[in-house]
Amino acid sequence: MVHPIQEANENSPYGDLTREEFYKKHQILHQENFILNKQDLKIFTQSWRPAGTAASRLRGLVAIVHGFNCESSWLFELTAVAIAKAGFVVCALDLQGHGYSDGLPGHVPSIRPVVEDCIWVFDSARAEHPKLPAFLFGESLGGAIAILVCLKQRREWSGLIVSGAMCGVSTKVKPVWPLEELLPVAAFFAPTWKIVITKPPASKSYKEEWKRKLAGKSPNRPKCGKPTAATALEFLRVCENIKRNCQGLETPLLVVHGGEDRVCDPNSAKLVYETAASRLIFMKVIITIALP
Repeated sequence: MVHPIQEANENSPYGDLTREEFYKKHQILHQENFILNKQDLKIFTQSWRPAGTAASRLRGLVAIVHGFNCESSWLFELTAVAIAKAGFVVCALDLQGHGYSDGLPGHVPSIRPVVEDCIWVFDSARAEHPKLPAFLFGESLGGAIAILVCLKQRREWSGLIVSGAMCGVSTKVKPVWPLEELLPVAAFFAPTWKIVITKPPASKSYKEEWKRKLAGKSPNRPKCGKPTAATALEFLRVCENIKRNCQGLETPLLVVHGGEDRVCDPNSAKLVYETAASRLIFMKVIITIALP
């Protein structure tokens, strides 16, 4: 099956089609909704499923979690469509401060309410399909969140897939010294200050120039992709939390990571792979070789 990214161009994930034409071509039913979370924030949710005869032969449910400064629409929804075309119900949400959800753009001072939002949305989706096996897929920050969800719901998921998971932050995007040591102070006195790092993570997230341009043209893309001081500190804490507790990960696990990832550290993902208690566990490191 060809991934729908093959139809995209630098201006639109749907290529030369409208969004409605794109879904019709791929025979996908799509729904959008807003929910109000415990903090009275509106959280955007959406789902995809196959239309036509494939709708009566569903293979499972896949809950997907996007990365930092991304969203469940635009580029990420192409993966949702690919999974739905394979016969799965797919559900997603925009994390707080991302996409169409409420919250200060790109500001994640605490991961706990974000994880709670995911569990609430995904539990609701699973309740609608109690007989289907349920899988969790996360990319980058979403991979870290997916791991945290599975650590809280240890035996409730049939499988966990993480791609480029943020189990550790690359030194190439960490705050410059001595700022990293001063992060707790900066996060306390100026939590929303945009931290000084080499470049916004998005600048290193896409190897192909046209994909970087496409990602930047999302109507929900924040103008400044740099994390706030409180966000940067929380991300480092999340990575340490995962390293300390990944031995409690019992869900069948597939780890996929780019060997040249310059944002999320591949060696930290390897540590999760080597330490997790899952009986079924696989890791695929992708190395890109430049041809002369």
